[in-house]
Amino acid sequence: MAFDVEGARRVVGRILDDKLEVWRDGAGRADDVLDEATGQLVSPTRDECLVWDGLGAVMPLGRPAITRPLSGAVAVEPPTTDYQAVLPVDAPELRPDDVVRVAGSVRPGGPRDPQLIGRRFRVSDETVGTYSVVRIVRVQVID
Repeated sequence: MAFDVEGARRVVGRILDDKLEVWRDGAGRADDVLDEATGQLVSPTRDECLVWDGLGAVMPLGRPAITRPLSGAVAVEPPTTDYQAVLPVDAPELRPDDVVRVAGSVRPGGPRDPQLIGRRFRVSDETVGTYSVVRIVRVQVID
């Protein structure tokens, strides 16, 4: 007997309100060159190709941790640069170094986080989870 997950898909579908694009470097890093000024590998040509676009969501993994040091003062840990991208199950499997771009939002009243519009994230871990209704990947801010 199979579970009917249609109700869960409808509920989860409500949070998939970011317009996302997934880009992949066609030649990989094999053709990248070192920019000695920044110390970063730079692609000599724009050889990225669009792998997928559709509705998903990009959200932080968690909130900054609040701890109480021995002196009793409250300290806030610096926030992580890790986010998670939530994609529909029918989105293709992503690979490490794929780039997820937040192209816009269809959320009534505006995007959940307006500062994410136009931001790009690199897939750091494609195996966070695939469930009956969504695929979740860990991403990190690149710009």
